[in-house]
Amino acid sequence: MRTLSPLDKLKILGEGAKYDVCASTATRVQKPGKWNIGAASPSGVCHSFTPDGRCISLFKVLLTNYCVKDCAYCPNRADRDVARTKFAPAELAGLFMDFYRRNYVEGLFLSSGVSHSTSRTMSEMLQVAEILRSQYKFGGYIHLKILPGATDVDVAAAMGFANRVSLNMEAPSAVHLAKLSQTKNFAGEILDGMAKIHKHLHNQPGVSHSTQYIVGAAQEADRDILQSVTNLYSQYNLKRAYFSAFQPVDGTPLATIGQTPLIRENRLYQSDFLLRNYGFRYHDLIFSHDGNLDPELDPKLAYALHHPEIFPLEINKASYNQLLKVPGLGPRSATKIVRVRREYRFSQPAELKNAGIVLKRALSFITIDGRFYGDKAKLTKPCRQNYTQLTLSWN
Repeated sequence: MRTLSPLDKLKILGEGAKYDVCASTATRVQKPGKWNIGAASPSGVCHSFTPDGRCISLFKVLLTNYCVKDCAYCPNRADRDVARTKFAPAELAGLFMDFYRRNYVEGLFLSSGVSHSTSRTMSEMLQVAEILRSQYKFGGYIHLKILPGATDVDVAAAMGFANRVSLNMEAPSAVHLAKLSQTKNFAGEILDGMAKIHKHLHNQPGVSHSTQYIVGAAQEADRDILQSVTNLYSQYNLKRAYFSAFQPVDGTPLATIGQTPLIRENRLYQSDFLLRNYGFRYHDLIFSHDGNLDPELDPKLAYALHHPEIFPLEINKASYNQLLKVPGLGPRSATKIVRVRREYRFSQPAELKNAGIVLKRALSFITIDGRFYGDKAKLTKPCRQNYTQLTLSWN
């Protein structure tokens, strides 16, 4: 068996890491100034675009794709016939710095299969981060995966090196996770790991944590996922959740299951955005009878159509929080409306354009100085076949 070069290993282990989602890697607080190479940009470093159009990239790789776990969806599961390799910690750190100095990447996203044991693999991942911080004095962005079952000591060490850590939920409950893996313990490894991360957050103010769900692999409903997400936000101070539509992989037990539609992933992201940034609560979300979000309606519009007792709102009187519930309005436009109203009263739709409102979406859910400019005919139709039939009456 020939010895693989670092670039040969990267081809295998970079491909193996593609299923980990890390589209947002922004961090507001930079790590302490004991490192002097690199800077963690607040605009993010993974497939993100800055306001001037630059794409900034992340070195996303597995330490190894050897794995003792049996996750039914995973291309790196233990019994799958696939080329296997691993990096030595110093080798991977050196390769990353070579890419960094060439300006190919600006930060590191490091995950791994569980080789031999969680403890041993976490130790080697931590060695990579320690070499970068101590030997190379790298002060840029590092995202470290916390492996299920990691010790409290390893979690604390990871948070001392990283700008972000993440522990994948994969599924929203123990029942659902059991459909994906017999070697992972939901309470003892996943939720316990979340608790360990949360415990150390107050000692690491510059660190955030995230998680990821595999959507559709465990026959879970959107309601299950979003209930789980809500609990993580409230109980563990989760920064944000990522959703990955299930894609079948040849040679795995779930290879014959159909791919999850991307629109389902999109609706989950939209709902999560409402929970994090628009003041929505879990019970505000509208689910169909099967527990899923409507693929044809964005969640904010579904809420508005489902609550004829609330809408239309008078644009000159509605509170900031009420404005956030109006389709076509966001935090910036709601803030601007509230500010302008202190000295001015809106009287016609054209005046709202300057506030950043998407009038086409908003007009059917607001009145302007007592007048309704929307299309009543469109709103008297049933919301959707799976929802309770609603008739909106406007006074």
